[in-house]
This record gives sequence, C-alpha cells and structure tokens, in this order.
Amino acid sequence: MPIVTATEKAIARAAELLRAGRLVAFPTETVYGLGADATNGRAVAAIYAAKGRPSFNPLIIHFADAEAAMEHTVFTPLARQLAAAFWPGPLTLVLERRTQSLISELASAGLPTLAVRVPDHPIARALLAATGRPLAAPSANRSGRMSPTQAAHVLSDLGEEAALILDAGPTAHGLESTVIDARGDEAVLLRPGAVTAETIEAVLGRPLLRQAMAAEKPNAPGQLASHYAPDARLRLDARDVRKGEALLAFGPNAPTTHGPTLNLSPSGDLIEAAANLFAGLRALDQSGADTIAVMPIPETGLGEAINDRLRRAAAPRPQKDARTME
Repeated sequence: MPIVTATEKAIARAAELLRAGRLVAFPTETVYGLGADATNGRAVAAIYAAKGRPSFNPLIIHFADAEAAMEHTVFTPLARQLAAAFWPGPLTLVLERRTQSLISELASAGLPTLAVRVPDHPIARALLAATGRPLAAPSANRSGRMSPTQAAHVLSDLGEEAALILDAGPTAHGLESTVIDARGDEAVLLRPGAVTAETIEAVLGRPLLRQAMAAEKPNAPGQLASHYAPDARLRLDARDVRKGEALLAFGPNAPTTHGPTLNLSPSGDLIEAAANLFAGLRALDQSGADTIAVMPIPETGLGEAINDRLRRAAAPRPQKDARTME
C-alpha cells in the first residue's frame, strides 16, 4: 500500500480506485480515514474486513456538502441549525435515513439512521468531489487501536489493506468528530470530539443531553467501551510514576521520571494536547513499557473528548482478543 503525497494527480488516482470498489486512506481535519464508496456494499464490507471491525458498529458517511447529505437523510430543524454552524467541520449528525438512499445497509449496521458529516480538509473535500460519491470512512486503523493522525500510522496498522494512502501530513485536530443525535428537537451528545460541547451549546442556546457510554451494540460510531487502546495498559489520573511505567504528561508540573515520557502540552493547552494524543500514545506504546501512567487532564472544553478517549483506551478488554471490539 503506497504512501503518496496528496497531489492533484494522486487524488484523481485515488478517486478512480474508490469508484472501482477499492479502499483508500486519506486525511481529514480529525484523523486519517479509511475510505470506500458508501454505495458499494462489497467495498464497505472490505472496510470491516480490513479493520477487523464488528459489523454491528456503524460507519460515518462523508459528503461533499450538506445538500448531498440531505439527499440521504431527513434533516430536522435542529440538524439544519447545526450543519449551518459547523459544516464543513468535525461534527457528525445521526439522522433518519431516507428510504431512497443508496448508502449500503452495512455502512449503517442495519440501523434506520445514518451518521453523516461534511469534512473540512482540502484533500478530503477534493477527493469527495473527484469521486462523486459519498464515502464511508472510519479511522484508518485496526479496530480498537489508536486512531491514526499521520500517514505512517495508517501504514503501520493496515499494511497492504488499502490500495493507496494519501499523505498530507499530521491532522489538525487529532481527535475524531463530535457525534450528535439530531433526529428530534433536543441535541444528544453521543460522542465528544473535536467540537466541544460548550461550543455547540453556545450555538443552540441550551444544554446538550448526554448518552452514557455504550458497551455492546452502539447506535453511532465510536461508542463501544473498549476502544483507542495501545498494547500497554493505561493508569489514569496518575500523580506519580511507578517503576517500569512510561508517562503521558500534561501541563508544566509533570512528575520526575527516568522512564519514557511525552508531554501532550507543557503549557497545559488542551488544543495542543488533543492534537498530540494518539501520536503520543503510539510513541509511548512503542517504548516497550507495560503500563502508561496518564496525568489528570481537565474535563473542560476539549478535555471532555480527550478523557473520553483515555477512559475507553483504559477500559477492560475482551479476554480472548483485546483488539476485536471498536
């Protein structure tokens, strides 16, 4: 699976591959996605096979613009308000599927809903335009593993599973999109992400409702309890570092340690910390430490999404295979 710089020629080639039913990894503003023609059931099935992703876990469908998303889903007044405020951007809306939609049923895991968004990345948008079809595109990693924020992460996780990896450097946000159930009159936060709850609440003028973390069958992407996990175990809210542990630090007051250390943001900037989260976990995981001690991170702003990912990464894993669930 070659990594190629995302030139105009490479994007055109990637679009040809997608229309032919192949998989292509590409950058978004959140993380790198593993894309397939969302209307091609065999191509969508290839995503699940490549990732080792359980087929009951729905995928996010990416569209070139809001009008294209409206052709496949029923937009409520709430959805229109959110789309106007945050699209293109890292916000996914869960909406009722239109009966005439040609999106593969497998992409929605048989649910009557679709999770849809319009990405805000020039390469993703150019690829969607060149392909001329909606793209199913979960994160381009093995199921349950840390999401990729660089092209090299995709190659490390997926090997030869994709026909092409479009490389446009590290992603901007480093966290997946925020997922909102917008089918009714009230917005329900299904997964915190790159758009903070506070930002959405400011637009709506009222609080978000929240759904508890799903453990088995999710009704939206990214909800399973065990997810985003390195091989090493995580010890959260660590105030010290024990013998043999690596340290994922945050802020200016990191404890002294002689082991592997990475500070997500020495200044305590949550935006910087979010962008560095998955790359930092990967780097410490490769150090060989059995456990990564993770310093406390505030729950405000992007801290809610960062802590959501860390809790899922630290959650108990299925005994038979820690990587089978996403």
